[in-house]
Amino acid sequence: MTDITSRKDQHLDVILAGKARHGLDTGFADVRFVHEALPDLDHGKIDLGTDFFGRRLKAPLLISSMTGGPARAEAINARLAEAAQHLGIALAVGSQRAALESGGHAGLDMALRLKAPDTPILANIGAAQLTRGFGVDEARRVLDMIAADALIVHLNPLQEACQPEGDRDWWGVGAALEALVKALDAPVVVKETGAGMSAATAKRLLAMGVAAVDVAGAGGSNWGTVEGERATAEADKAHAAAFADWGIPTARSIADIRSVCPRALIIGSGGVRDGVDAAKAIRLGADMVGQATGVLAAATVSTEAVVDHFQTVIRQMRTVCLCTGSANLTALRKAPLQT
Repeated sequence: MTDITSRKDQHLDVILAGKARHGLDTGFADVRFVHEALPDLDHGKIDLGTDFFGRRLKAPLLISSMTGGPARAEAINARLAEAAQHLGIALAVGSQRAALESGGHAGLDMALRLKAPDTPILANIGAAQLTRGFGVDEARRVLDMIAADALIVHLNPLQEACQPEGDRDWWGVGAALEALVKALDAPVVVKETGAGMSAATAKRLLAMGVAAVDVAGAGGSNWGTVEGERATAEADKAHAAAFADWGIPTARSIADIRSVCPRALIIGSGGVRDGVDAAKAIRLGADMVGQATGVLAAATVSTEAVVDHFQTVIRQMRTVCLCTGSANLTALRKAPLQT
């Protein structure tokens, strides 16, 4: 097993063991809807449908990027793709760096698209690699590998700084990202990885021509903590421990970006526990809601477990709509909040 794939497996082990929790709360607990005691709605007819990269979804949900060593990743990706197709939601794969460098596919090939022919699928590379030999050609390869609808470029400076073997030189990454966005003939989504995104950064990215931003806010998995858990040197562990509560909470990140970027396509992720959190994210300004750690345990079991998980999330979202008098997502975005 290569160093990269071994590291990916260690990441999954830390997260599944519950050792990656963030020191900050997502902020969703501070958001409360005004309850509508007399809704004139049929729960079963509430419309959660939305469009995402040219495809119609049954709910505004994105299975966020997850990864692992080849054997685990292949099984996880297959289950997630089958579930996404069944549910009518979107899927983002984990980093394809290992697949590019090793020549293997780890379940990231056309078989994935065949399992989810109608699903928006998002490919994935890391921003730090854009100054280390990854460019337009590599981006096209990861898109073609799975016939993806868009490319995610993930930002993870905290993780890289805390990772013993991390890429700590981020000089020039912004310019390389802008060049990629302008040269690539596919939509580019830029995603944080658990520390949140500021409104200023989102504005900068959108000015580059980025198609969407994923806030991936603080309150879910803390990747600095993940790297601290897998570190063997005490100095590395001590360094990472100082960042246990670092970042911008998910709820604040969504609201801040929406306030200054009214027309942006925003994906709200980071510690989304259930359909109530998902509905709050939509109300605060997200167009789509992503979940990764919350469904990871189910993804290690079966496709049916993933389907069951998201069916519960979707039912919870519909109940929020019923109890706020919201017939659809447009109405949910205007549902009154308690002050």
